[in-house]
Amino acid sequence: MSNKSSASILLATVTAVAAAATTAYAFSSKQQNGITHTSHHFNVPPEILKSDCQCKQELILALRLALEAGKNMTEHYHSKGTADENIEGLGISTKSCQLDFATAIDVMNENFISGEIKKAFPDHEIIGEEDTGTGAIPKLTTKPTWILDPIDGTELYIAVRNYGAFRNGIRLLGCTGEKENKTLSDAVVCFEFGYSSTQEGIDRMVNAVKRLLQHGLRTTRTLGSGVLDLCYVGCGRMDLVYTGMAEEGWKPWDYCAGLVVAIEAGCVISHLEKRSADDLNDGKSLKEGYDFNLYSKSMICGVNGDLVEKTRAVVLGSQKA
Repeated sequence: MSNKSSASILLATVTAVAAAATTAYAFSSKQQNGITHTSHHFNVPPEILKSDCQCKQELILALRLALEAGKNMTEHYHSKGTADENIEGLGISTKSCQLDFATAIDVMNENFISGEIKKAFPDHEIIGEEDTGTGAIPKLTTKPTWILDPIDGTELYIAVRNYGAFRNGIRLLGCTGEKENKTLSDAVVCFEFGYSSTQEGIDRMVNAVKRLLQHGLRTTRTLGSGVLDLCYVGCGRMDLVYTGMAEEGWKPWDYCAGLVVAIEAGCVISHLEKRSADDLNDGKSLKEGYDFNLYSKSMICGVNGDLVEKTRAVVLGSQKA
């Protein structure tokens, strides 16, 4: 890798497995007559293995780490909401505020994944959500970089730039047919309210949703996971997701893996609005696609360009509902 652009590509392609699949282990095997049978859906797609993809070894490692990290979650996953649930055992600690927290499983998985990456690729850089905490997010360098959010996701999404996107081993369809013609009036729109606590921030977020409802749409969703939001848009379970109306904007580990999945599935991703000069390209237009600024707090992603532009106008109030 020789420049920042290629470094960001590698981090995105590799973490497209690790960030989107850490609980996949809970679904990847089952017991029959005392024998554990593992699903082949959790392998690297043969289309990628047979290709000239330059990051196969990183991809294979990322998949293994995603599934192994999933083992650390199974006890909590299966006990959630039952008498066996152990809230105290989660070791919850807060970061920027009471709503921004990490569990012991978050930290354990990130430490495990980081350690294994360093063993296999000692020269690679790692940017982890839990390791960064409330500190400054490290900038991309010319070195290959992994961005980790080691707890999100319940399915295995794999995506590699120019090689397609896959869910549980099956290629995702491009944005054609119904997706290509999707309009806001018939769209499932996702947003995340996040941690905003100022009156101005709350008003901006709530008023954006109000304008969407006044315009009319099929329904809204809030999943609580940025990478899963993007994967769901990529596979057509939702039609659009946006963030960045206030302090709820995301961070690189919220975008990175899901961005590759969405783009490779034919979606359009850009910035909701300008937050900094880095959100603009040389022509002073908002960046989109693989030029997207991972450090921005502003994002909108949809199954087609017309839907993105229409929703942006309604959300920002630049077009009356």
